[in-house]
Amino acid sequence: MSAIFPGIPRIESPLFRPDDPAYGFSAEDQATGADLSTRGYAVIDFPDPDIDARIERIKANLAPRLGIDLINPGADKTAAHRRIQDAWTFDQDVRAIAGNTQILALLERLYGRRAFPFQTLNFPLGTQQAAHSDSVHFSSLPERFMCGVWLAMEDIHPDAGPLFYIPGSHRWPIVSNLMIGRRGHGSALSSAQDPYGPAWRALQAAFGAEEGQFLARKGQALIWCANLLHGGSPQTNPSLTRWSQVTHYFFDDCIYYTPAFSDEAVGRLDMRRLVDITDGAQRANSFLGEILPLPRPPRLGSIRKRARTLWRQLSAKA
Repeated sequence: MSAIFPGIPRIESPLFRPDDPAYGFSAEDQATGADLSTRGYAVIDFPDPDIDARIERIKANLAPRLGIDLINPGADKTAAHRRIQDAWTFDQDVRAIAGNTQILALLERLYGRRAFPFQTLNFPLGTQQAAHSDSVHFSSLPERFMCGVWLAMEDIHPDAGPLFYIPGSHRWPIVSNLMIGRRGHGSALSSAQDPYGPAWRALQAAFGAEEGQFLARKGQALIWCANLLHGGSPQTNPSLTRWSQVTHYFFDDCIYYTPAFSDEAVGRLDMRRLVDITDGAQRANSFLGEILPLPRPPRLGSIRKRARTLWRQLSAKA
């Protein structure tokens, strides 16, 4: 079936059957594939025998950078910084989690193309973000060859602002600039999600969809599809942490870009310069095997224009 639609991830294809012998899936793969296909997410135990030790080393390394008081359990944790992006560049345990070979092999089986990690986010607390899709931040051509893996680095308490998701929302339309009547190329945003919030809320209301919470135990991971709506629940106990690591993955032979700053219909793509976390090598954008030239760095005048626009937007909100 994959040969019919090679431009669609296996688990996103309308023809996907997890028990198809052509895939050679194990019983565990079939269950994971079925969950991703129908719900847009799947829960697994992270396949690393040293995961507990890695987690504790990561906490000890990142806590001072984030301003987290790990000594006093009653301390207010919410005053701390809420995330560190790309800690893999200086923390080998973060990098090992992102490049876990069993995860990469699983994603390749599920999507039908080789996966590579390109970004890590480490959180001591919940994000408390409204429901959103990663598709406005990270997308690919062909579509949907992106996914996230969220690892619980402690048992998640209901009052700590658990991750939530909207089952089945990965099958809803991918909200784009063209759909909401917005130009993205050359624009500036204080939050890349803001323009799309009304559309996501309208879809959620139209489908009558309900949120589910991921009350994970330490060492569990959640794989989610590119268009799954997800976010962070409100944190009701400020003394609690919600340590986690998110790794974002792309797949081979795609164009990688940021839709929030693109206008696909006229070929204006905010293409990404990516590094594969596993080996530190740059990954090229490609179209059906053809390597595409790297985008030119923005001119100084363009950078200044974006900065002025962003400053006006922030000043208006002040």
